[in-house]
Amino acid sequence: MPASSAPDTAQRSPWGEVLHSLARSGTFLTGLFILLFWAICALFGQCFVPYDPLASDIINALAPPAADHWFGTDQLGRDVFSRVIVGSRDILTVAPLATILATIAGTALGLVIGYFRNIVDDVISRVLEAFMAIPVVIIALLAIVALGTSKVTVIVVIGLSFAPIIARTVRSAVLAERELDYVAAAKLRHEGAVHTMFIEILPNVIPPILVETTVRLGYAIFAVATLSFIGFGIQPPSPDWGLSISSNYGMIGGGFWWTVLFDALAIASLVIGVNLVADGVHGAFND
Repeated sequence: MPASSAPDTAQRSPWGEVLHSLARSGTFLTGLFILLFWAICALFGQCFVPYDPLASDIINALAPPAADHWFGTDQLGRDVFSRVIVGSRDILTVAPLATILATIAGTALGLVIGYFRNIVDDVISRVLEAFMAIPVVIIALLAIVALGTSKVTVIVVIGLSFAPIIARTVRSAVLAERELDYVAAAKLRHEGAVHTMFIEILPNVIPPILVETTVRLGYAIFAVATLSFIGFGIQPPSPDWGLSISSNYGMIGGGFWWTVLFDALAIASLVIGVNLVADGVHGAFND
């Protein structure tokens, strides 16, 4: 029996090393716990909240936090705790779908401009730079006004707004990979460009894509909440966090702080969770 009790890492695959690193990362596990908490709330929150999040009770309007209403009630008498829990559903549907769309579109675009370079890279990169110079909220407002307000529109707009940022990251990774021997070997075998990009190069640029995706998810959550706050995102009667803050922030001046505080804390905790996961993923790939 070997004298050393140290684990044998020689036989562990690269992805096994990443998973092992994530399993030991307190940062990643803390962020994952936060995300799982809100995911459970989004999926099953309606089953265990004490009140209907859409039911009004004018008699108990603006009641402060107490035993009956842990987070108080809003100006229509709706239970804030129930609305915070169930309100996670919309933002945890729209933001991840928008991020997935951004990742797919950005990855495909980054592969193309990084692989072909020259005139293709010059033209498309300049267009992407011009697009990224416009704030996401402005692009979203213009698109939503033109296409109408719906969850699908918000998903598409945010997804396509973040795609150029992911494309730029993928392009940088592809530029380094395309000079390696395995790409030259694929060309010598007369493999097509699509095969070389998506079969040969793509698996080797997955790490930066995963890191960029987790980072973009945090930004997507903020974007969804911002659009809902200004009335161009998720629409009433949804208990969406950004929408709830928009409906009640005027109450703060009257001392009714609970109508806004808990929704704001929910957004902050979700973004913190995503950022912790992103930091953990980044650290795992760079160990």
